[in-house]
Amino acid sequence: MKVLVIGSGGRESALVWKINQSKNVEKIYIAPGNGGTKEIGENVNIDATDIEALLSFALENKIDLTVVGPEDPLCMGIVDLFRMNNLKIIGPDKNGALLEGSKKFSKEFMIKYGIPTARFVETDNYEDALRKINDFSIPLVIKADGLAAGKGVIIALTKDEAKTALREILLENKFANAGKLVIIEEFLSGVEASIICVCDGETILPLSSARDYKRALDNDLGLNTGGMGAISPNPIISDSVIEEIDRLVLKPFIKGIKNEGFDFRGILFVGIMMDKDINVLEFNVRFGDPETEVILPRLKNDIVDVFMAIENKTLKDINLMWDDKSSCTVVLTSKGYPYFYEKGKKITIEKSIEGSLLFHAGTKEVDGDIVTNGGRVINVVSLDENLENAIKTSYSNIDKINYEGLTYRKDIGKL
Repeated sequence: MKVLVIGSGGRESALVWKINQSKNVEKIYIAPGNGGTKEIGENVNIDATDIEALLSFALENKIDLTVVGPEDPLCMGIVDLFRMNNLKIIGPDKNGALLEGSKKFSKEFMIKYGIPTARFVETDNYEDALRKINDFSIPLVIKADGLAAGKGVIIALTKDEAKTALREILLENKFANAGKLVIIEEFLSGVEASIICVCDGETILPLSSARDYKRALDNDLGLNTGGMGAISPNPIISDSVIEEIDRLVLKPFIKGIKNEGFDFRGILFVGIMMDKDINVLEFNVRFGDPETEVILPRLKNDIVDVFMAIENKTLKDINLMWDDKSSCTVVLTSKGYPYFYEKGKKITIEKSIEGSLLFHAGTKEVDGDIVTNGGRVINVVSLDENLENAIKTSYSNIDKINYEGLTYRKDIGKL
């Protein structure tokens, strides 16, 4: 098989690494890929959002299976386009992708199908928004409705912070079109959990659990990011909790996508807040990042077999199998992430790294050197029978990676 993976981040690096282990795969293309994926497959200089060029490439190169990493091409309708041209592709159709592409749409879907979630209101007017925040206790959550690269959620700890966020989104267009509408939502306390599922439209199977650390600074302080690290499995997700999530979230989700007529042959990411109750924070329609980096190394199945079961609607016949080891990833970032940071810093990696996988994210090759090319640069992933040892191994190997402005959280794995 020839496989095309779309994207350039750490998630795509992990996917390429796992796909490369399949007995069925002879060639992997990555569009556009990064400085690490080029060591496994062939990077293709096509942007992930240029869906027409991706279609042409897939047809010309007789691609047997396409796996979409990021949300943007999914929301643009790449799945519909590829399937119209008889190409196999993993992901929901454009209508199903709205579950991530619009927080308003997603929240209304949850309410319609009885999926527990936080109380919310919506508005596109700044003065109206100022009035509506008075209906919520502090802290509260403000979300840009559309896609904002993981940065469109603000937890306001004071009314002044809420007003600032609303001004920046609605008046100053901080998130451009993604912020033309905002969601104001009650704040939920507890412990976050990430449940990533594979879905063929009839059957939905949760992968092993993970916990993501989203805030930029230690002790969950600072700005929200795309994710600064993760562990798997999540210690608070027991079999009984999975059964409850299946009852409260996954079964209603399947009912909903059937009723709405979505062709959802892809990935569902469920962000959950665990307290005395279970509530859904968000739906994403693709693999999470950095959760993918800690989950896939624990998956024993041939992932291409799983993908083909999604495509062929035979997931009911798949038995997912997992390594008992725990895994941890620490994300190395550029100084200033998630907002202002420089690119083009030369990366040096010592050959003595042992016990960790390195999944590149924001990197690229320039004149034979690997340099930084984004906010999240490299994932240092380790597995061990003991979670504490996996954490220690990842942190011990960070010292063997160097570039100007290297930053990271020092408390990944803290429960």
